Amino acid sequence: MKLIVMGLICFCSTLASAQEQQVSSTTQPSTPWKHGMVAALTLTQVSFTDWAAGGENALSWTFSTDGKSTYDAGVLNWANAYSLAFGQTRLGDKGLRKTDDKIDLESILTYKLGALINPYAAVTLKTQFAKGFIYDASDNRTQVSAFFDPAYLTQSVGAGYQPMKEVKTRLGLAVREIFTQDFNQYADDHATTEVEKTRVEGGIESVTDVEWQLEENLLFTAKLELFAPIKTMDEVVVRSNSSLTAKVNKYVTAILNVQLINEKRITPRTQMKETLALGLSYTVF
Repeated sequence: MKLIVMGLICFCSTLASAQEQQVSSTTQPSTPWKHGMVAALTLTQVSFTDWAAGGENALSWTFSTDGKSTYDAGVLNWANAYSLAFGQTRLGDKGLRKTDDKIDLESILTYKLGALINPYAAVTLKTQFAKGFIYDASDNRTQVSAFFDPAYLTQSVGAGYQPMKEVKTRLGLAVREIFTQDFNQYADDHATTEVEKTRVEGGIESVTDVEWQLEENLLFTAKLELFAPIKTMDEVVVRSNSSLTAKVNKYVTAILNVQLINEKRITPRTQMKETLALGLSYTVF
């Protein structure tokens, strides 16, 4: 599967370059490439001095950037997307703690047949920038993750379907690889005595993207990712990421984000993360 997907990417990237040269050699001024990137910074600070009602000083910040680069010409569509985020908070004298950390990369090659259903090949990578810790009641911390530890690489081929402009979905065969170095609990097979640092699973993948412009200044985006391993079809890995973005003005944006992860092999309970942020946002291009 890996060789097939990587081969398709190399082939289509070569085809994209050839088509781009062909376009540039004509009198058409337009380019098949479209790029977009939005960066945002949120900052919250609370400070107390002789405050009779009590309270603790707090400082938190988060920086994020989301971008897309899409090549669309002829029968070929090559969509590349990235989502990066990192944030920290300091409460009283407890020191800085990580509140957000994300590296999410995606590349999708689609061959347009002229119908609603089109074949595709896709590669996604999910990991993080920095060390991750959990804290107990006594404020003692235990490290549970690090940069590229774990890292999730998924490669898939299948068919995509777009019933309407705002909704895209795809279904295909996939290979999901989990890479670890020191924190092997994400890849280890508990049924064996050996500790595995890498886990490779074949399965079926389904991904649905929604991008709905509710109002001129109100955008709803959602992504639902499902992966069902062939060996354990009843243990579907679910990842959901939904955001509601409201632009207050040109530079100020409010964002409500909810993330859900359900992976029984890691924890039997559904993981949930909710963020409400108001900060500076700037469209770079």
